[in-house]
Amino acid sequence: MRVQTKTLVATMGLAALLAVGACAPSADGGGGGSDAGDDGDQGEADPASAEDAASGGDPVEVALITSTTGPLAAYGDTFIEGFHAGLDYATDGTGQIDGMEVVVEILDDGGDTDRAITAARDVIGQGYTIMTGTAVSGVALALAEQAEQNEVLYISGPAAADAVTGINDYTFRSGRQSLQDVATAGSFIDVEGSKILVFGQDNAFGQGNFAAVDGILGAQGAEVSSVMIPEDVTEFTPFAAQVLDADPDMVFVAWAGATSGAMWQSLSQQGVLDDITVVTGLGDASTFNAYGEASDQIDFLNHYFPGAPDNAINDFLVAHVEEAGGTPDLFTPDGFTAAQMIVHAISTAGGGDDVDAMIAALEGWNFEGPKGDYTIRASDHALIQPMYQARLAQDDEGNWVPELVSTVDGADVEPPETN
Repeated sequence: MRVQTKTLVATMGLAALLAVGACAPSADGGGGGSDAGDDGDQGEADPASAEDAASGGDPVEVALITSTTGPLAAYGDTFIEGFHAGLDYATDGTGQIDGMEVVVEILDDGGDTDRAITAARDVIGQGYTIMTGTAVSGVALALAEQAEQNEVLYISGPAAADAVTGINDYTFRSGRQSLQDVATAGSFIDVEGSKILVFGQDNAFGQGNFAAVDGILGAQGAEVSSVMIPEDVTEFTPFAAQVLDADPDMVFVAWAGATSGAMWQSLSQQGVLDDITVVTGLGDASTFNAYGEASDQIDFLNHYFPGAPDNAINDFLVAHVEEAGGTPDLFTPDGFTAAQMIVHAISTAGGGDDVDAMIAALEGWNFEGPKGDYTIRASDHALIQPMYQARLAQDDEGNWVPELVSTVDGADVEPPETN
């Protein structure tokens, strides 16, 4: 595989990852991202330009736009590592499709929408017809708009915003979406007739979670209520008492930021976790040690951790990433799946020039990926896939590590169809 990297110089703006129920505290009390290197060099082997591509057909150029710097650089790194693994898997290690070399140009969006748009317009102007990537929902929506305006194929990465699904004919996704998180949370209880309480921050993030839980689980017969807490609160005892007074069957926690540790400690100390099913999203590996004494009392919905799937493709992913010096994490399979989708689209369309043919190739496609069975819903391009129930347990060194409780079939957490 020949990879060409490029770093765009621009002012980086802070953008939040929009994910329902999947934000978890980091070990130092921060959000789910972590620091990465100062430059966009991902250590790819054998960089070369398209002109150096092997003969046998015109090369197909792919723009991979994601964060290699900024607050979500760790997510970008894992997506890129997964993409390399997926491309090697789908092309049998050749980096070629029917003699056409796949040339991947990696561009850093820094988590900033304007920067991503600049990168997209640059590569589209050069004739690129395929884009993929980004963990930032706002960036993904902006790239989807560029894809439609310029009639190019775009496969979104880890960005969880439900609005990406069905946004236009040119946009697909390689990861899960927020509604699949919420539906997975519902798999921990018998939803019909249950009392579900959303415990979250009184901001757009928390209110969005409440709306999603009410829309998905409420529609399944649950009575949904909420305890919403101002963002500047640091003492959570009275709010924990409100949860106990409500006597719910399940509490869905949607929380992010520096107060996460204190919030979980309060819920634990006040007994909320003793007799009530409390569910939240399990994030990337940097968050596993962040729940303190509450760790083994929480039920976690999960998109992916390396030990969850049991199949040969996931084994390939893990081995490939580890041999390259990386560590598979939450969004590694999204990069892998994006590469599988791109290879299938190019192969079926006979190249990267016919965007309509590539779209047709992806719509309705059922394939095996690192999480198992995937289906791209033809009507709105939702990616139907398994999800996981997980718990945290301590290893011999005292670190908290995820263990699989159950695999949730993709059909059981399929998001509502987008018109």
